[in-house]
Amino acid sequence: MSRKSSKEIRKVNISSSLESEDISLETTIPTDDVSSSEEREGTVKITKQLIERKELLHNLQLLKIELSQKNLMIDNLKVEYLTKIEELEEKLNDAIHQKQLLSLRLDSQLALQQEDARKHQALMKQEMETILLRQKQLEETNHQLRERAGDIRRSLRDLELTDDCYEKLKSLPEDQLSIPEYVSIRFYEVVHALRKELSDLQMKKKSLTEELSGYKSQLKCLTELWMICFSKQL
Repeated sequence: MSRKSSKEIRKVNISSSLESEDISLETTIPTDDVSSSEEREGTVKITKQLIERKELLHNLQLLKIELSQKNLMIDNLKVEYLTKIEELEEKLNDAIHQKQLLSLRLDSQLALQQEDARKHQALMKQEMETILLRQKQLEETNHQLRERAGDIRRSLRDLELTDDCYEKLKSLPEDQLSIPEYVSIRFYEVVHALRKELSDLQMKKKSLTEELSGYKSQLKCLTELWMICFSKQL
């Protein structure tokens, strides 16, 4: 009877220990009715199970603490990563904005350069057209000057007049004379005056040459006479 009651007491203690998770050895092992080795073995087994359960509960508590710490670390990492993501998104938005500004500036500069190039090309075209027109005008002027030079050369060949032609043209009024006829008259007068002056100079040269020859003859005679006188004195 006492053995049966002790077994019931142990069952009650085991169930209560499972519910409370805090049972000591003093409450689970009766001190009054322990009389056999079988009871001691049952008590040792129950105690071992309780110790293992406590260890399991302790390990579970440690795992919960570790899990809580890891969850906290994960939350911190999430916050850190979210902060970095926000910073990167902000930098990305700034970079996109800068890219848009640079693109607009580049488009504006490109448009200005294209406009400047178009104006420069138009100016170069205008200058080239002006140069070509000026070249054409110079070529025409050169052609006209060549024709006029040929006319002048031909007219100069016809400037010389005979005495009869000169007298005939000289008798006409100047307003009835053509330009070549007027120039021919002036040319005849200038050339005639020069020819007359040249003839006078030639005659004067001839006279001076004859006079110089006379002086040379006289000098030669005087020199010979002086030599004769000088030789006689010696």
